[in-house]
Amino acid sequence: MDRIGIVSDSTCDLGPAWFAENDVVMVPLKVTFGDDTYLDWTDLRPDDFYDMLGSATTLPKTSQPSPADFGAVYRDLADQGCTGIVSIHLTEALSGTIESARMAAKMAPVPVRVVNTRIVSAGEALVLSAALDARTAGADLDGVERAAQRVVDGCKLLFALDTLDYLVKGGRAGKAQGLAASMLNIKPVLTFNDEGIIEPFKKLKGSKKAYAEIASQVALASADGPVALAILHSRAPELADELLAAIDDAGARYELVHTVTVGAVIGTYAGPRAVGAAYYRLP
Repeated sequence: MDRIGIVSDSTCDLGPAWFAENDVVMVPLKVTFGDDTYLDWTDLRPDDFYDMLGSATTLPKTSQPSPADFGAVYRDLADQGCTGIVSIHLTEALSGTIESARMAAKMAPVPVRVVNTRIVSAGEALVLSAALDARTAGADLDGVERAAQRVVDGCKLLFALDTLDYLVKGGRAGKAQGLAASMLNIKPVLTFNDEGIIEPFKKLKGSKKAYAEIASQVALASADGPVALAILHSRAPELADELLAAIDDAGARYELVHTVTVGAVIGTYAGPRAVGAAYYRLP
């Protein structure tokens, strides 16, 4: 019987305990404050990161794992008896992580399928959970990859930031670069397009209207059947609760799969008090 390894990176924001409990391997990205570099979710947990971010005079820098980092993981899984590996990662448009994984995959002793989720955080977490469910159900390498890709093709992530400053200063604003969100309390709802690039979804006045818009989109997607749902927040659990309440009020039908706290790498660009929802229609 095939034994399939599953690998992801730290930007799914599920944290080390989830990875250990589910026999999935996490390869962390890195965050650098000044001369000090930390492994996301390994050396630096979200609470400590947001404390450091609040007192930092300059924005931290992030960096991808190296091909050698992925290569070591792939070899270790092969040594443990895995006959194939599915490696699931954040959008290629924002990070070179995928390219490092692809380079390592070429040298791996077993077949490695690298999946570009074209999304981050809670969206990536949904893709990862679908792959895990397929493996648990006995799927082979092709089947686990297909399960992940189905979610990639159907997943939507809508999110609102407290400020666009972190996204713009970090150079990850994509097609949202020109938004003057600091004016007139405009709260843009942002999304990822089919190329995995951040773009505006809708501009609204005030947080409550932004959350209501996200909720209405989740409800619309669930009109003909429930969606799998994941909520993200950057150290703002009360905002996650507020968004989920708005989703309930909108009449959405859903299965809540994850509520994740945004870690250091994604938090570098989202900043504190971001909140959003990732979802896809269940089969």
